[in-house]
Amino acid sequence: MSNFIVKKVAVLGAGVMGAQIAAHCLNAKVPVVLFDLPAKEGPKNGIVLRAIENLKKLSPAPLGNKDDAALIEVANYEDNLDVLAGCDLIIEAIAERMDWKHDLYKKVAPHIAPNAIFASNTSGLSITALSEGFDAELKARFCGVHFFNPPRYMHLVELIPTATTKPEILDQLEGFLATTLGKGVVRAKDTPNFIANRVGVFGILSTVHQAEKFGLSVDVVDDLTGAKLGRAKSGTFRTADVVGLDTMGHVIKTMQDNLKDDPFYGVYATPPLLAKLVEQGALGQKAGAGFYKKVGKDILRIDAAKGEYVTGGGKADELVARILKDKDPVKRMKTLRESTNPQAQFLWSIFRDGFHYIAVHMEAIADNARDIDFAMRWGFGWSVGPFEIWQAADWQQIAGWVKEDIDAGKALCNAPLPAWVFDGRTGVHAADGSYSPAKKVNVARSTLPVYQRQAFRAPLLGEGVADGKTAGTTVFEDDSVRAWHQNDEVLILSFKTKMHVIGPGVIAGLNKAVAEAEKNYKGLVLWHADAAEGGAFSAGADLQSMLPLFMSGGAKAIEPMVAELQQAFMGLKYASVPVVAAVAGLALGGGCELALHTAKRVASIESYIGLVEVGVGLIPAGGGLKEAAVRAANDAKGNDILQFLKTSFMNAATANVSKSALQAQSMGYLKADDVIVFNAYELLHVAKVEARAMFDAGYRPPLKAQIPVIGRNGIATILAQLVNMRDGGFISAHDYKLGHMIANIVCGGEVNEGSVVNEQWLLDLERKAFVELLNNPKTQERIMGMMQTGKPVRN
Repeated sequence: MSNFIVKKVAVLGAGVMGAQIAAHCLNAKVPVVLFDLPAKEGPKNGIVLRAIENLKKLSPAPLGNKDDAALIEVANYEDNLDVLAGCDLIIEAIAERMDWKHDLYKKVAPHIAPNAIFASNTSGLSITALSEGFDAELKARFCGVHFFNPPRYMHLVELIPTATTKPEILDQLEGFLATTLGKGVVRAKDTPNFIANRVGVFGILSTVHQAEKFGLSVDVVDDLTGAKLGRAKSGTFRTADVVGLDTMGHVIKTMQDNLKDDPFYGVYATPPLLAKLVEQGALGQKAGAGFYKKVGKDILRIDAAKGEYVTGGGKADELVARILKDKDPVKRMKTLRESTNPQAQFLWSIFRDGFHYIAVHMEAIADNARDIDFAMRWGFGWSVGPFEIWQAADWQQIAGWVKEDIDAGKALCNAPLPAWVFDGRTGVHAADGSYSPAKKVNVARSTLPVYQRQAFRAPLLGEGVADGKTAGTTVFEDDSVRAWHQNDEVLILSFKTKMHVIGPGVIAGLNKAVAEAEKNYKGLVLWHADAAEGGAFSAGADLQSMLPLFMSGGAKAIEPMVAELQQAFMGLKYASVPVVAAVAGLALGGGCELALHTAKRVASIESYIGLVEVGVGLIPAGGGLKEAAVRAANDAKGNDILQFLKTSFMNAATANVSKSALQAQSMGYLKADDVIVFNAYELLHVAKVEARAMFDAGYRPPLKAQIPVIGRNGIATILAQLVNMRDGGFISAHDYKLGHMIANIVCGGEVNEGSVVNEQWLLDLERKAFVELLNNPKTQERIMGMMQTGKPVRN
């Protein structure tokens, strides 16, 4: 094997995208140097320093841990070009001006190391034209690598070769992007705006056109084209505000300048409203106004006719909302097309325009249909790609309807659908791959070694491949859990409950899985089938399942269930084979405690971990506070335990949740030797590798030790701080009570400082406090509020 290791990355251009790409490289522990022009005033690297400072303020946060910002190396094009010689990958991310990019390339080219890859993050300029002026050797190492904003969170990266790019360069870069940076890579042809922006921006222009035709306001359009369609909940116009209306304008201009022979060219005119907003400096979110404007707590929308902001909040008609809820895609599309409701007609029109466009342009812009679907899913936040929608809704019926509309002059242009659409097919995705018009065959997925790390690739409708819900050999299964394996000596337990909440069925499943793993496997991995698709690891204890017990027997009736949960988690901690938690998404309350009790955690970078029970007026009772006491005692090594308890106490008392796995490490929810994975599709593979490695290294569970605690002295110290917070109005009286109870547990109860207790003592304290709180009217108010509204009640 030959390793391609990126030891250092250089990013040229400290604008919004360049700085965030640098930040994400840093998240992945890749050393990075960020370049920009020398500042005219102040420190010479002032432009870069300001950009790094700005990274700490951006939301959503580009950095997994804000403190890491200082690790970005700063440089300018005048003094530091020699630094490029030590970089294996150089990404240019300056403004979308071909002349500016060429000027910069002339400067940097002599300093690029002989084996380094040089790439442009252009969102749509020709990669071939950008490479003009390079010698043949550098041309072979140049390509486009287009990240989507914000680069930490958007899964898509488009990889765009020129005719002279060496194939192995692309393969190496794809491996780095997929595993190290956690990206979904789509290879695009070198055509204007590549795939996602070409299709996505056409979709926006079609939406603007049809909204005007059917007389719909921007807020109604956003409600129709957001979550109701399985797309980004921000919809069309709000998304444009987030991206930036000037950026949108640049992408549209690229289409105007370079696609004059496109049959859809007429659609590429800049919408007058967009042009007017840009002219006024209303560039979207970054300018405080765009299609929307926030005034105090109110969100106003632009009224196109009046040219001023008016009250927003318009919603889809109830009739249309009901049509969109229909689970049958064939019926849903048919009803939209046949309805006389203007909103339904609008939706059919944008679907038709999209199907028409991708069918006409697929051969020119992409190798196959899969690349278009993934580009839209990963780059524009669609849950289902445009070809998948078409295929699910009855391919030939939709094709016939689109043709009818083209022939009737209702479509955006009169270009006919290509012949392959009508060749008797039922879609473009099948078990043997996805259709390629240029090759006239279905093309299978990439077989690059990096994809062997993905036990289950991102699914595509029509492929018919087994997924994590059904694959492998099932050992046992019920309504709550499935235990299964893939013939590799590791047992996997997957939860089937909503948001993977933990009720009696899951508790029983955990116990059964540990017993099975101890008997027949090298380890047990806790992993859920929707881990890579935004699913939760676990949203905590199933409060709903506790209600009948509480109603019939009061708080006391809940106590045995809490004890069972505690013992199940202890069973994980002291299992004789390693238990590994494969964490992605939310790990809250009992979900956090579940992870804390495993031998190791393998966490996706996008893991949001915390003990949030105070939000429902309770305290953690699954061993989370017990673990805080145990870990503080271990870390203190005979020194002042309180200093090591402070962080975990405040995290629990304020329901603090990590904004990344990296932050979860600094908060103590993940240990320093826990593994952070950047591509959630690799989570199961890495977790199983860890479990087997621990077993093969002779794994033994920890010995049950006595825990030194700080007792009543520690409680008194913490209470002094809580009193100030309560009296200052920062926390309520009930928050104070909860804080007091948490302090009591993490300090080991009303005992002398230096006393030693066992884990069961601490668990008993947790359980007693939990049951007491269930009887408290303030706690009951919080629980009911959360169940009814999904939002915490502050009382």
